Amino acid sequence: MTLVRRTLATLAGVTALVLLVTSPAAADPGPPPTSMASLGDSITRGFNACGWYVDCTARSFSTGSYSTVNSHYLRIRAVSPGINGRNHNAASTGAKSADLYGQAGTAVNQGVGYVTILIGANDACTSSESTMTSPATFRANIDAGLNRLKTGLPNAKVYVISIPDVHRLWSVGRGSSSARTAWSLFGICQSILANPTSTAQADVDRRNRVRQRVIDFNGQLAAACAAYGSNCKYDGNAVFGYPFTLAQLSGWDYFHPNTTGQQVLATVSYPAGFAW
Repeated sequence: MTLVRRTLATLAGVTALVLLVTSPAAADPGPPPTSMASLGDSITRGFNACGWYVDCTARSFSTGSYSTVNSHYLRIRAVSPGINGRNHNAASTGAKSADLYGQAGTAVNQGVGYVTILIGANDACTSSESTMTSPATFRANIDAGLNRLKTGLPNAKVYVISIPDVHRLWSVGRGSSSARTAWSLFGICQSILANPTSTAQADVDRRNRVRQRVIDFNGQLAAACAAYGSNCKYDGNAVFGYPFTLAQLSGWDYFHPNTTGQQVLATVSYPAGFAW
């Protein structure tokens, strides 16, 4: 019996060793980065988060330094002090997916180790439904930007964040006269926000089609990131699925996140990314 027990123990040890070698390990993000860049549009620029129609990059959910927001940058700095002061915001207010290639070039020139991408809202939020970017063109634009990052920053970690649900924006703001006035006065996202109180089937269908376009865009973002390889991570629709409220939107345009909204973006997106 002793011999049998020893034999079984030996076999168990060998089996455990084989499993250790052959089983896929949990994804290891590697050491925290010592530099980062954020790519995207007005959301990433912190537009209207602290002033009247101005960028407020200090309150960006990604690279901002404002303590209340607790951005990706500040969370990383807490475990990697070497990133201090090396938080670059290459996003641009009004940017669409076609602008990602140029922004990626900026990140490459900065030689960063971590890149966040939140872009595509302006491809769906246009003057009318007919002027939205097609999913095929959107994907080509995203691929171009990601390919530039992969070529220029082959070791950088890239985090692609889902586009927020713009239909939710209409849903939480349609009952506010202030929101409706701002949307109309400034021509904000008319593809979905035009005629906000209308219950006509044509308007209902239009809003649903715009929402579907955002869903299609997010599907392309996920697929493009998967094609990129292990250094790219998608948020799994964490931001798209978050039920943001009117109180988290700027009181100037009822479209962009205010400081609380930027804080929520950081809180929702960061845990779904790299585990630094």
